[in-house]
Amino acid sequence: MTRVALVTGGMGGLGEAVCIKLAGLGYRVVTTYSPGNAKAGEWIVRMNSMGYGFRAYPCDVTDFDACKACVAQVEQEVGPVDVLVNNAGITRDMTFRKMTKADWDAVMHTNLDSVFNMTKQVMDGMLARGWGRVINVSSVNGQKGAFGQTNYSAAKAGMHGFTKALALEVAKGGVTVNTISPGYIGTKMVMAIPQDILDTKILPQIPVGRLGKPEEIAGLVAYLASDEAAFVTGANISINGGQHMF
Repeated sequence: MTRVALVTGGMGGLGEAVCIKLAGLGYRVVTTYSPGNAKAGEWIVRMNSMGYGFRAYPCDVTDFDACKACVAQVEQEVGPVDVLVNNAGITRDMTFRKMTKADWDAVMHTNLDSVFNMTKQVMDGMLARGWGRVINVSSVNGQKGAFGQTNYSAAKAGMHGFTKALALEVAKGGVTVNTISPGYIGTKMVMAIPQDILDTKILPQIPVGRLGKPEEIAGLVAYLASDEAAFVTGANISINGGQHMF
């Protein structure tokens, strides 16, 4: 049986690496993108020219009704969602003193509300089938905090609170719920940081002495999505090169 994996925010960065990894393992991969993303069609053409067979749907993950409609369309056109990777996220970095309510709300809606909005649409089906995987992509900064990220750190920490509580509720139904917390990964966003800042401020914090690779994060997601990970639930797995240990 070919399983269906839905990855929110899968166009670029970690999400793209996750989509590619899961497709390589035989999953039917679906991703969402923000409505109005002018590059979405180009991304799909490029990815599928390499044989991945991705499907992509516009979805405002901050909107519950939009998520409901999106998942219903996925289930009708592709099949029931077996694996959900809640990866969509944004930043609005600034000190708390300068942060506005709009800056707070934008990050909380996209990074945390979206986890409820999407998971709510797939959980009943997973439980009915007796198998499912929910993987929430948090951050090292949700574990240790970060200057200028009260909104982001709060949202990412909240994801794991959601993970632990839901994992307790659905464990006997064959569904696992886990969080992963990546550190600094060599995505386009991170690589846009000035090299001197990377060399003097970021890399010295990472004991392994380098940025992580998107493929390394994707490998962890793939494990948690597998049958072999059935005994792992309610966990928050750090993948940060030793930057934060606890």
